[in-house]
Amino acid sequence: MSAAIELERLLAAVELRCSMCLQFFSEPVRIGGCGHSFCRGCISRYGSARPGPTCPLCRERFELRDLRPHRELSALLSLLPPELRDERPGPPHEPAPCGDRGAAGRRPAEKEEEIWESSKQLEITPETIHLLRKDLNKTKEYTSQIKSQITQNFCCMKEYVERQERNTLMFIEQEQKAAQQKIEETIHQLTDIKVQTSNLPYKGSLSVMNKITLDEKLNVVKNAVEDLKRKLEMLLLEKYPRQFPPVQPPDSCQEPSVCSSSPESAAEIPEPVTPSQFSQWADDVSFDPRRVHERLALTAQNKRVAVSSHPTWYEPSPRRFCISQVMCSQSFSTGCHYWEVITKDSDGWAVGVAHEMIGKRDKLGRTEHSWCVEWLGSRRQLSAWHKDQETVLHREKPLRVGVLLELQKQTVSFYSITDREMLLHTFELSTSHPLHPAFWLYSLERNGALTLSHPNRR
Repeated sequence: MSAAIELERLLAAVELRCSMCLQFFSEPVRIGGCGHSFCRGCISRYGSARPGPTCPLCRERFELRDLRPHRELSALLSLLPPELRDERPGPPHEPAPCGDRGAAGRRPAEKEEEIWESSKQLEITPETIHLLRKDLNKTKEYTSQIKSQITQNFCCMKEYVERQERNTLMFIEQEQKAAQQKIEETIHQLTDIKVQTSNLPYKGSLSVMNKITLDEKLNVVKNAVEDLKRKLEMLLLEKYPRQFPPVQPPDSCQEPSVCSSSPESAAEIPEPVTPSQFSQWADDVSFDPRRVHERLALTAQNKRVAVSSHPTWYEPSPRRFCISQVMCSQSFSTGCHYWEVITKDSDGWAVGVAHEMIGKRDKLGRTEHSWCVEWLGSRRQLSAWHKDQETVLHREKPLRVGVLLELQKQTVSFYSITDREMLLHTFELSTSHPLHPAFWLYSLERNGALTLSHPNRR
């Protein structure tokens, strides 16, 4: 009785059955790395059936040559009574029909083969599920830490920008107060000494001088802030052209702030005060992802194109430009059409129109069916190009260019847009094919960008 109790305790404390065949171990072996035990026949058949086998319990890789006999298990199994060692787990079999002793004799082997096949199919064990869930929890914890770190970094950046904004506004206010105080002191001195009429122009000259000095200081601050915005935008587009999703522009115009402005909105310049006289023919055009060089990144709902230091992933297209050019998706074959493009963020560009079948290696303005105006910052020169013929335009760099395509007149005109439209050049067209807005950013070694802008309507 005591021996039976000790045997039951032994069976409860030690797992003596193979997890693959569910029978008592037969010639038990141990995997060298993880230490899990199986019947030698079970694990040998399992390992030889697949390249690079992994442990059925923990998925650790092993080699069949690394199997080691499990002598402790063999010793424990030798203590079991023979009748217990011959038991087979599982539901009882139906009795064999009379005279079918051969089938009855084969049933244990068939059952063993069936269990073996099942064990091969059910390789995901509770231990493996536990490990996967543990890995999932670690992933969630790591992701939470990264999100917290990113949030902290952005908070620091916002605090820095807000602090610089406060200091800049304070500086401007102090300069304005100092200029105002100086003018008031001058007026007071001139009033006290009762300057005669001949000396009155001095008062005006001094006021103009003070105003010019203040304007110069404020322009320095304004230009520094605008330069910082452009550099931040270029940094994001250059370092992370695909990681940052495009920011949707707001539905209504809002006063820009540090918290709400995006790189696209920060780069825009104020719209002209006077409505465009061509706004009645304005078209909403956008860049075509199929007709853009891979080193040009499209953002702001395909309204902005910028030079990127890394190739941008686009869908494969046989008509993609091999040079740093881009076309719009829209084409025009009849009527009158108008669009504008902001050029202030690039020091080398061309704006024009081109036949839709322009070759992917053809340069804008250098073919029979393309027309453009271009700015070369290195030469500080504005030119018009068609059929590889250059016409030098003695104009300053336009910060915004308007394009008026009048197909009934067979002309295309280019304007410099400020608070009014100033004609730069007009081409006579010599084609009846549909024309697309087309653009060229000259250097991939320097940052540059063009932004499509809808003109103000009347």
